[in-house]
Amino acid sequence: MHFRRSDVIVTGDIFSTTQYPFLDIRNGGSIHGEIAALNHILDKTIYQHEGEGGTLIIPGRGRVCDEYEVSEYRDVLAIIRDRVQAMIGKGATLEQVKAARVTVDYDDRYGATSGPWTIDMFVEAVYTSLKQAPTKAATEK
Repeated sequence: MHFRRSDVIVTGDIFSTTQYPFLDIRNGGSIHGEIAALNHILDKTIYQHEGEGGTLIIPGRGRVCDEYEVSEYRDVLAIIRDRVQAMIGKGATLEQVKAARVTVDYDDRYGATSGPWTIDMFVEAVYTSLKQAPTKAATEK
């Protein structure tokens, strides 16, 4: 949701400051779509140079933040996507990708080992979405 002339964007579950995004693979969701949606949000933001300000982002979960934090989240997902894609390219199985702990750098901030959306579930969703559509990476920034 974007309120014109208000410098506020409500992201729903596309962006969270507390967890990895839920990728609804069964209904067409993918890591590529998630990153594209974050890029779309970033395209609508206005950056305040040298100080706080600019567009406020209201995430689906977590605290209100700014463009920088959305771009950081997008970059985290792109790094994880690239790590998983590289392992798939070398023939790795899902279990091998999970064992490699491709998200370990970010698990303290976004990961959960129990509950409705765990690290393993997220990695499986990334792996599955990349196996289903490996060529979409070229459409992202």
